[in-house]
Amino acid sequence: MTWRPGAAWLFCPADRPERWAKAAAIADVVIIDLEDAVAPAAKPGARDALRRADLDPERTVLRITGAATTEHEEDVALLAELPLRRIMLAKTESPAQVAALEDHEVLVLVESPMGIEQVGDLALAPNVVGVMWGADDLVAGLGGTSSRRDDGSYRDVARYARSRTLIAAKAAGRLAIDGVHMNIADIDGLRDECEDAVAVGFDATVAIHPSQVPVIRAAYTPYDGKVEWARRLLSSIGEDGGVITFEGRMVDGPIFRQAQRILRLSNGPTAGPEASASGSPAGG
Repeated sequence: MTWRPGAAWLFCPADRPERWAKAAAIADVVIIDLEDAVAPAAKPGARDALRRADLDPERTVLRITGAATTEHEEDVALLAELPLRRIMLAKTESPAQVAALEDHEVLVLVESPMGIEQVGDLALAPNVVGVMWGADDLVAGLGGTSSRRDDGSYRDVARYARSRTLIAAKAAGRLAIDGVHMNIADIDGLRDECEDAVAVGFDATVAIHPSQVPVIRAAYTPYDGKVEWARRLLSSIGEDGGVITFEGRMVDGPIFRQAQRILRLSNGPTAGPEASASGSPAGG
C-alpha cells in the first residue's frame, strides 16, 4: 500500500463547501460526508457543490451512503464526475458492496453487527485501502442505548468491535482508522483514546471538530525522548538481529519493530497540510 497519509483526519459536511478549504488546512485527510452529516433535502445541493469543487485527491475522501439506502445509487453516479479516487462506504456489510465500487479505493466503515461480523472478509477485498469502525450505529443496531459508560469509557462490545477492526485491517495490510470521540469538550478523553490507538497500532483517528485535530496529531507524534530511545536501540542492533540487552532491558525482534514504528511516526505524514488556518470547518 503506497498511500500513507498523516494521522489526523477530519469529517466535514458535504453541504458546507465553505468549510472544506479550512478543513484541508488543518487536517491530514478531510472526509467530506455525504451520509449522516447531510439532511436528505440538502443532498442534491451537496452533490452539486462537489461537482464544482477543486479538491486535492490525495487528501480528500468522500463518504457515501450505504449500499442499502435510497441515496446510494445517486452517490455512486456522482463519483464518475469527480476526480476523487478514495471513498468511504458507510455501513459496509458485504464484500459484494465493496466489489461494486471496483473503480475506487475504498475505506470500509463497519458500524453494524453484520459489518463487524464480516470485517475480516471486507478488509481483504482487493480495492480496500483502510478500515474504520463506528460505535454508536453498532450499538443501535444491537438494540442497545449507549456505547459508553457514564465515565466516558467504551463498553465491552465497543471495545471488541474496535479490536476486531484493528486486527482485521492489519492482517490484510490496510490502514486501521480509529473511531470518533463524540464529546468535543472531553479533550482528556480524546487524548487518552488517541494515545491508546497509537500504542496498539492504529494509523489514524478521525475528528468531528477542528479543535480535536491538534490533540490527535500530538498523540500520534512521539515525544523527543522516545524518538531518541528508538534511534539508540536501532543503532545498537547487531548483524544477526537477535536478542540483545539494551539499557538494562532484554529486547528482541518485536521491540525492534516497535522502535521502527516510532521513527516512522516521528517522520510525519507522506501527505499533509502545508499550512494551518483558523476557523471551524466541521463545527458551528
